[in-house]
Amino acid sequence: MTLNRRVILTAAACFAGAFALAGGSPALAQYPDKGLTLIVPYGAGGGTDITARLLAKDLEGVLGKPVTVQNIAGGGGWTGWGTLASAKPDGYTIGYLNVPAIYAGYLDPKLGRKETLESFTPIINHVIDHVVLTVKADSKFKTLKDMVDEAKAKPNTVSITAHGVGGDEHLAILAIEAATGAKFRVVQNKSTPESKSQALGGHVQVLASNVSEIATEVKAGDLRVLGVMSEEPSGFLPGAPTFKSQGFNILASNSRGIATPAGLPKDVEQKLVAALEKVILSKDHQQKAETLFLEPRVIRGADYAKFLKDNEQDIKKLMNW
Repeated sequence: MTLNRRVILTAAACFAGAFALAGGSPALAQYPDKGLTLIVPYGAGGGTDITARLLAKDLEGVLGKPVTVQNIAGGGGWTGWGTLASAKPDGYTIGYLNVPAIYAGYLDPKLGRKETLESFTPIINHVIDHVVLTVKADSKFKTLKDMVDEAKAKPNTVSITAHGVGGDEHLAILAIEAATGAKFRVVQNKSTPESKSQALGGHVQVLASNVSEIATEVKAGDLRVLGVMSEEPSGFLPGAPTFKSQGFNILASNSRGIATPAGLPKDVEQKLVAALEKVILSKDHQQKAETLFLEPRVIRGADYAKFLKDNEQDIKKLMNW
């Protein structure tokens, strides 16, 4: 080998090393070479936190690196989402996006967050949790029609719970009103446990929540289902009627998926999608999710981005934002 040849090869090797240290693709080929942080935009012990800890443990087994859950509560979720959006887009900080809760922060002109959906790289949807309307076991409302008829005949008298303007329960109530002409008295609470206490105590007539949050009370006979807002009957509520089966073509749910800051390199995105999909589709993970009354629902990459954008447009129309 000539001297010139050696010089060229040495220079090329140095360039490759420098490129790797600067964050170029040779370094990314080793991803992940350290642990990941998984941001939960709510406090410990809630539904998203429980879901995240289930995912983190199983993802560690696939990636071979620790995945640390970080709870960043406040601002209706936007303290956590703001932190996620501003993190380095290197694949080591990931976080949950909660739909539809995330939209209000930047669509509602009164809130005016500077971040938007474009501040994130959507990776994959993890679970979906449908909205369900339940009543106390001895409620006079025996069917969904009973409730709707009274809310039409006596506007603003039928009380129903929700958990924040633009949240999934609130949007579900607005969709019912728009489709039927009913008008409810919406009681906004801070949490589903608070709403359950009100419903079981007879202080509100109808509890709007997610399936995972009331499955135990329904099975115990304390609450009775008026309707589940899903395409198909819920496997967690055997025998419970859907809205569609009662002539009301209205769907509503809360979905939780994984995203990173915008600008994630494509090769890292592909590795994350593959790893998360392997976890979510595994029989072991799905069985664990079922014990929490959660339904895994994989929507990947570009399809997940479209899912988020479609939901955003639907909510803009429903809320007049």
